Amino acid sequence: MPAKPLTREAAQQANIVLIDGGRGTQAMHDVVVAMRAARRSGSANTKTKAEVNLSGAKPWRQKGTGRARAGYKSSPIWRGGGVVFGPKPRDYSKKVSKSVRRLAFQKALSERISAGDVLMVGDFAVKELKTKAFIKLLKQQTDARKVLIVGASFDENTYKSARNVKPVQLATAEHVNTEQLLAFEKILITEAALAQLGTRTGQPERERSDHEQSPAAKPAEEAVVPPKQSRAKKTKVSSRKRANEK
Repeated sequence: MPAKPLTREAAQQANIVLIDGGRGTQAMHDVVVAMRAARRSGSANTKTKAEVNLSGAKPWRQKGTGRARAGYKSSPIWRGGGVVFGPKPRDYSKKVSKSVRRLAFQKALSERISAGDVLMVGDFAVKELKTKAFIKLLKQQTDARKVLIVGASFDENTYKSARNVKPVQLATAEHVNTEQLLAFEKILITEAALAQLGTRTGQPERERSDHEQSPAAKPAEEAVVPPKQSRAKKTKVSSRKRANEK
């Protein structure tokens, strides 16, 4: 039996937060760029003129040869010499806040649901450990070539049977990310995973508790500050006290 598309109404019933309009587009771009940048090894390395293993002796004397003056063989303008401003090992990772990551995940899932690319299935499990059985079960659900299967968990037979099918990827609802939601033609979600996705797209516990608190208390009354005495009055009072003491 082929899987049915997940409608917006069914997604909202599962507490999945859907985003309309252009909100979240930039967050989705930032998250995907950050994820791809974090995968870069950053191991490119070049040697400067000080690191090249060449002699530091002067190739020829300064004057009298008719050639251009040269001070060392590791000069960057020579073949085999050092590299000026070349790449060095570095970290390409970018920091993205939790709220931006959550917004990007909400936006990516909303766009795929609105496009009809998210399919619902009761359960997805292979009875025997065979790639042929996995492909047969997948063809019964959808004809798409690149498919992301999202479930609450997968048994060993299903996981091992899917390893040789390169265009298909298994991901749990707890660990599926924004880039995966955008990279496949169709997304196959089990009913058990739908509830977990609703939890991930919902408000975090801290924001929810702040929102559910009682209405904000009235602003505190401003404290009455006594007016400051002028300097002239202070001098008059002090002079009177001195006169009385005498």
